[in-house]
Amino acid sequence: PKRFMDFVVVPDRAVLTRRPGTMLRALLHGRKDVEEHFAAEFRPVLSCFTTGRAAEPLPFLFTQRDLDHLATAGRRLIEICAAQPDFRMINAFPFAPHLAFWLAHYAATAAGVFQVSTGGGKTVGTEGNLRLLRKLNPDVLMGVPTFIYHLLHTAAETGVHCENLKRIVLGGEKVSDGLRRKLRDLAHELGSPRVDVLATYGFTEAKLAWAECPFPNDQPSAGFHVYPDLGIIEVIDPHTGEVVPPGQPGEIVFTPLDARGTVVLRYRTGDFIDGGLTYEPCPHCGRTLPRLVGNISRSSEIKELNLDKLKGTLVDFNDLEHVLDDDPHVGAWQLELRKAHDDPHELDELILHVHRINGTDESQVSRELKERFANHTEVHPNRIVFHDAEEMRRLQGVGTLLKEQKLVDHRPAANGLAGTAKTTDDSPGREIQSKV
Repeated sequence: PKRFMDFVVVPDRAVLTRRPGTMLRALLHGRKDVEEHFAAEFRPVLSCFTTGRAAEPLPFLFTQRDLDHLATAGRRLIEICAAQPDFRMINAFPFAPHLAFWLAHYAATAAGVFQVSTGGGKTVGTEGNLRLLRKLNPDVLMGVPTFIYHLLHTAAETGVHCENLKRIVLGGEKVSDGLRRKLRDLAHELGSPRVDVLATYGFTEAKLAWAECPFPNDQPSAGFHVYPDLGIIEVIDPHTGEVVPPGQPGEIVFTPLDARGTVVLRYRTGDFIDGGLTYEPCPHCGRTLPRLVGNISRSSEIKELNLDKLKGTLVDFNDLEHVLDDDPHVGAWQLELRKAHDDPHELDELILHVHRINGTDESQVSRELKERFANHTEVHPNRIVFHDAEEMRRLQGVGTLLKEQKLVDHRPAANGLAGTAKTTDDSPGREIQSKV
């Protein structure tokens, strides 16, 4: 449990005190100044944790020096998103020891942007967030995509107006073109017809995140603008570990520069980017920063399934997310993995839970979804279950979980503990059976 300390920078006091620079500082400013300087550089003052989806959450320690870098990265993120100091911002990331909330907090304070933090849905609830939307009428809304979609959808349902919204900045989940379109449509219903929906990419191990710049709705994103003075980004061949040429796909690897606290070197993220790293000027904002371009998929979201006719196949749920987000008649959704009859030795089942939007008939949506699955993937859902908006919020854990659940694995292990699989039999959703 203490292995994380192997990655924490712990200075040798005897070595530091013998350095000429340290002795000169002591002579000029006194020993107390030296102690305060080293404390700011090396003493941990904040701990964030990895989200723990693929493994146990691990602490990452920040010193004051790291927080200064976090504020610098956050200020740059605000600038890249083209937010202005006179903007008002709602930070709807959950109150938690995780990077997203703290990055948004330090980003706003460093950029001089007025902010109100709501903690997402767990602290003040959906109604509290809606009240703030009405009263603050923010220019910027930051949060996890699933919760922001839920919040804006509820606002549209209840007649809330938010005419000043200019930027929706998302983190913690992937952002597909379909989701951007749905969020822009919802913002239009609230009275904000010209909204930029921008994604960020970051991870706890980097202690920072990068953002997209605004771009026209009919053009693709230029990618995430990275900061070469704060870290080295590499894209490698995941099989050989060799760095690939610019613009080639591969796995993202990160090494921080000038970090303290917890430090990793050449950290392999397990994230695969299909457009690679480019050094060409940005076609939208003109910045000459390096950019990570294309779709990012996570190896933890590729699962082995034993489906009828497809036993032992690897299924990339990153692709399924795009299939569902890009469907104009699907709002919130959840993919559930189960075992037939909750028997660990049976075949796997894929159950799709859906909230339909735009008043489309359930049978039509079901047909369209089956066609989309057939055209884009090797799998199809065994069942499609339709829910109203409130049922979907409960299934996804909106307002109760740190990250709302869009993919859940309820398969029991092959150890006789079939009862450990969660059941959805209590869901009042309407089910449509797929033909195998």
